[in-house]
Amino acid sequence: MKSLYRRIAGLDVHRMLYVLTVLIELEDGTHVKHQRSFGGFKRDRRALVAWLLELGVEHVVMESTGIYWKSIYAALEQAGIPAHVVNARHARNVPGRKTDISDSEWLAQLGRFGLVKPSFIPPQDLRELRLVARYREKLAQTLGGEKNRLHKILDDAGIKLGAVVADLGGVSAQAMIEGLIAGTPVEQLPDLARGVMRSKRESLEAALDGDLSPRHRLVLGHIQTHIRHLEAELASLDRTLIDAMAPYATYWHLLQTLPGIDQIAAALILVEIGTDLSVFGDVAHFASWAALCPGNHESAGKRKTGKTRKGHHALRYVLCEAANAARRTNSALRDKYQSLVGRKGHKKAIIAVAHQMIRTIFILFTRRVPYRDPGIDYQALVVEKNAPRWIQALKKYGYWPTSSAAPAPAQ
Repeated sequence: MKSLYRRIAGLDVHRMLYVLTVLIELEDGTHVKHQRSFGGFKRDRRALVAWLLELGVEHVVMESTGIYWKSIYAALEQAGIPAHVVNARHARNVPGRKTDISDSEWLAQLGRFGLVKPSFIPPQDLRELRLVARYREKLAQTLGGEKNRLHKILDDAGIKLGAVVADLGGVSAQAMIEGLIAGTPVEQLPDLARGVMRSKRESLEAALDGDLSPRHRLVLGHIQTHIRHLEAELASLDRTLIDAMAPYATYWHLLQTLPGIDQIAAALILVEIGTDLSVFGDVAHFASWAALCPGNHESAGKRKTGKTRKGHHALRYVLCEAANAARRTNSALRDKYQSLVGRKGHKKAIIAVAHQMIRTIFILFTRRVPYRDPGIDYQALVVEKNAPRWIQALKKYGYWPTSSAAPAPAQ
């Protein structure tokens, strides 16, 4: 095989240890091997980069070991040394011959001949925004858990408010829960309802009549305080993400044309996939990278299963949420869901809708055109939105026919 790089390094990454093997090909076709180990501190990373620059290394190949590759990748990127982060499953060494030195040498050999495919690593700005986006995901999950705990505490006290109101986070429900914590008499709590909830006074009074002890009120108070704190934190992170979308406004707005994707969902998707999707090759490889396409498991001519792989968990999470929202819209995505849910069930139908959405995203980014749903008459929507304004303008400037003037008969 013909080598692609004459000076390449294989880097075996650990938390506090970096083991390198540098292969340098000479003019006569032979190669020289240099091996060295470095610590995990910043000073050690600087020494590692300086050693690679001294040897004139053209390329570095490393495994995606947990999160430990990130700091050394950033150091190499800052020094201008190209680096490939590869899937550890694709670079597995011969069993029984595994050492840190042999692993680094094997990575160098694979990279020298181009036998491993690099993982997608977004630019530094998007990598940092991923920290914000994924922390937001954790906070959202914690907030959901606190709201579920609120339901359980109320049910534990025999209060069935969640069975009468649609959302315990609504204005009316929150006012009544605050009243329960403050010890307001049950017969006065329905007066705190707003809007259409006032018509459910009898049901509300029956639902709020329970056995709420002081300890129930104590836990409910702590949960309510924690929920308000988490909501404020989420709002702050949302503002940070939206402000950070200014350099990517074109693609951010393109994502929002898809049903089920709002400003925050578009920002969360964008920080995971970036703007240049040409690195994935085509739409099929892009969907495979996100692990939203059917898996392949065939043997002896028989297809065993089509279960999806464990792929990009953050992207899958956001797209499945968007698919859940899209199935409630008047769009082709809703039709896709309804055609599958009866045969495949809700979860598989949602994955199928998310698969269609990520394929659509690839087309939108490649062509830079907004999404146009085949089941929606966009011209009718424009007319419905602007007709009152148009009619007022026609009347103002005298182009609107009066009742006394009959239209001319058609010829």
